[in-house]
Amino acid sequence: MSLLVVGSVALDSVETPFGKADDVLGGSATYFSVSASHQTAVQLVGVVGSDYPVHKLEPLKALGIDLAGLEHAEGESFRWRGRYRHDLNSAETLETRLGVFSHFRPKLPPQFRSAEYVFLANIDPRLQLQVLEQIDKPKLVACDTMNFWIESRRGDLMELLKHVDLITLNDGEARQLTEQANLVQAARWILDKGPRTVLIKKGEHGAFMFTRDSIFYAPAYPLEAVFDPTGAGDSFAGGFMGYLARTNDLSDANLRRAVIVGSAMGSFVVEAFSIERLLDVTRDDIDRRVADFHRLVSFDQGMPT
Repeated sequence: MSLLVVGSVALDSVETPFGKADDVLGGSATYFSVSASHQTAVQLVGVVGSDYPVHKLEPLKALGIDLAGLEHAEGESFRWRGRYRHDLNSAETLETRLGVFSHFRPKLPPQFRSAEYVFLANIDPRLQLQVLEQIDKPKLVACDTMNFWIESRRGDLMELLKHVDLITLNDGEARQLTEQANLVQAARWILDKGPRTVLIKKGEHGAFMFTRDSIFYAPAYPLEAVFDPTGAGDSFAGGFMGYLARTNDLSDANLRRAVIVGSAMGSFVVEAFSIERLLDVTRDDIDRRVADFHRLVSFDQGMPT
């Protein structure tokens, strides 16, 4: 099944307690597409500037990611510079230069308009709505958002919620959007606005999936070392959506399996800077880590008499 992602393609400069990397591949669409490509074919829509080192995108092409929707505009590419201290759950943003991304207006190639699975990565909700106007009959539409859009484009975001099947956001964003301190209540509030499924990410503490009938929790994979947390959420979403597109099964049981695949991909990406680890990972690696997750949470329900 076809999987479309619309989002940012950036150059990141990142510093963590374990090292630093300058002008490496970043952006929500980049992390998502590389993660998802291990499950299914991916179509990417984004924009880069005239200064972008396009040769760095060759690994994406090698993974089968279709870049026909990547616009090349005159000007500077989107750049982000950040630093993580020993609290790797939050980054200190040192510089953000939107460049050509500030004028981005997604235009889908004709062959992308029939995508059956769609992920609207973290961009202005007005643009996310414009993307939906260009899609024919998607089977599943998912979106991401962030605190900036919740605060500055709340009305547009609320309209978007009426048109998506699933939303991913972190726990702080869920509380900000709903003004509910309790995550269960926050999820119920969002479900009432339109989405059938809500994924709430909690970083190193795992992720919750809420539907109207069920709650599922997946812990984070217990890694001995986290090298660079950048892109973990987008890699999680890529694994999740990629698995759904590959299996074409939206049952509750399969959604739960997709959460575990997403969690596995999120755990891989943090083991190196940028997308380096995602480029090396194999299907066997993914299968073994998914099996590790099963052992991590499996237990005998029997009680002593």
